[in-house]
Amino acid sequence: MKNRIFFVFALVSGVLAGCSHPADIPAVTDFDAARYMGTWYEIARLPNRFEEGMTEVRAEYSPRPGGGIAVVNSGVKNGEKKSVTGVAYPAGKPGEGLLQVSFFRPFYGAYRIIKLAPDYRYSVVTGRDPSYLWILARERALPERDLEEILSFLRQKGFPAEKLLWPWRRT
Repeated sequence: MKNRIFFVFALVSGVLAGCSHPADIPAVTDFDAARYMGTWYEIARLPNRFEEGMTEVRAEYSPRPGGGIAVVNSGVKNGEKKSVTGVAYPAGKPGEGLLQVSFFRPFYGAYRIIKLAPDYRYSVVTGRDPSYLWILARERALPERDLEEILSFLRQKGFPAEKLLWPWRRT
C-alpha cells in the first residue's frame, strides 16, 4: 500500500511539474530583429558544456548579406580569448522571437527569446531544452531592479535561478 501511495504521489507530482515546464514558455511576439542587432553581454547562464570555464562572454549579431543573421560568440577561457561564428534564421511567425542558430552546420538549435525589455536593454533566451538559459544585456551589468524582475520571472516559470553562473562581475 505504501508503494502504491508513493507511486500515485510521484505521478501527480510529475504531472503538476509538467504544467509549468519551462519549455512551454512561448517566445515573445513583438520581436524586431533589426533592433536586436549589435552587442549583447552574457549576464548569466545555466551551466552548459560548450561554455564551461568561459568568462567575459558576449554575442555580436549582424545582418548577413543575402539574409539571416551573423552570430559571433566570444569570451575568455584560461586567459585566452575564444570565439565561434555561426548563423541564425527566423524560425517562427513574423514578430516572434524564435530563431534557429547553427555554429556547426547542418545542425541547428532553437533560440527562443522568452523575455525582452521594451527598449531592448536585456533579453532572456532559452532553447528547446529548458536546461539552456541565458540572460543577455546591452551593458556588462544590469541594474538590480532589472535582475530581480528577471530572476522572479525565471523562478515563476520554473527555471532553477539558483544555478545561474555569472560570467561578468555582478554589480
